[in-house]
Amino acid sequence: MLGDLLTSLTDETTALETILGAGDLKLLAAAQEMAAADGLDLAAYVTQTVQRYANEASDEEWVTLMGLLNRSQDPGTICLKRALDHDLRG
Repeated sequence: MLGDLLTSLTDETTALETILGAGDLKLLAAAQEMAAADGLDLAAYVTQTVQRYANEASDEEWVTLMGLLNRSQDPGTICLKRALDHDLRG
């Protein structure tokens, strides 16, 4: 699933649609700000953030994510939102 998410985020339009699908405009604004600060377009920032999350998330975070994914109709958005939240907190 994570691989599918990364594959789908190859352009800014898809990244924007996915973040907007999460329904969190504050998260979108923060992601755009972080992308600009890193000198990246939004798609590149999102892809790097999800990859970093996959590599750095704690065992507790993975357990939380798995529980959320099992109850979700849209696991990709849940994963993306957790990854962005994780990066913005870090």
